[in-house]
Amino acid sequence: MQEKKKGNIASRVTELVREAVEECGCMLWDVEFVKEGPDHNLIIYIDKPEGISLDDCEMVNDAVEPIIDEADPIEGSYYLEISSPGLERELKTAEHIKAFIGERVIVKLYAAKDGKKSFDGNISSYDEESGVVTLDVAGTSVKLGPKEYSSIKTVCEF
Repeated sequence: MQEKKKGNIASRVTELVREAVEECGCMLWDVEFVKEGPDHNLIIYIDKPEGISLDDCEMVNDAVEPIIDEADPIEGSYYLEISSPGLERELKTAEHIKAFIGERVIVKLYAAKDGKKSFDGNISSYDEESGVVTLDVAGTSVKLGPKEYSSIKTVCEF
């Protein structure tokens, strides 16, 4: 049997469950397959504008579990977890970044730029074709290409 890689598992599960998650009235935010200690966890992150409740998590779990069991994309045992991505979340896709234009984020870089390894500012624009994110950092425009940034995370302000 061909070895199944973690990234491939997350991609495959994403394809398998997207429709079922949407039928539950939620948006599929992300899927991760991670090893924590001796355990493997399949984490499905869901979201909706008014936030996620425990009832939403239970409903999505009940909808996706039989789909995943039938397709059997994971060798061995694992724990299925349905979760909200949280108030402070990583923006991984173009859709994620576009949804947070105007919002405050922290962008971490692979290498220092202008003497900084991270920038804290509001996303002012995103060019989907090039992947360039433009931030407003204290009134200064900072453009960062996809090969420059390692992560973009939202900042929750109370």
